[in-house]
Amino acid sequence: MNIFVAKLSFDTQNDDLREVFEEFGVVDSVKIIEDKFTGKSKGYGFVEMPNDEDAQAAIDELNNSELDGRTIVVKKAEPRGRRDNRGGNRGGGGYRGGGNNYGGGNNYNRRY
Repeated sequence: MNIFVAKLSFDTQNDDLREVFEEFGVVDSVKIIEDKFTGKSKGYGFVEMPNDEDAQAAIDELNNSELDGRTIVVKKAEPRGRRDNRGGNRGGGGYRGGGNNYGGGNNYNRRY
């Protein structure tokens, strides 16, 4: 089972998270998500456990528990296709103005 873990301390490392979840059974993988530009933790990650019963026990016990000074959220991860669309339409950008093909903003001070 793939488990989503949120509200992590920015100091929590993959090995720290693995150690906590291994108390409940075998852990296949741990991945704390990092910002691609800074390399710093985004405060959430995923833990993969092969045994669903062990994974559910970990979720039940660790959700709303404290880790590295933070109260964490632990739940079954949803497959990417099943997430709700919280941000509305993500394509196309914002207001383009003026009805032309030049992109956003107004065109008053453009040189042609």
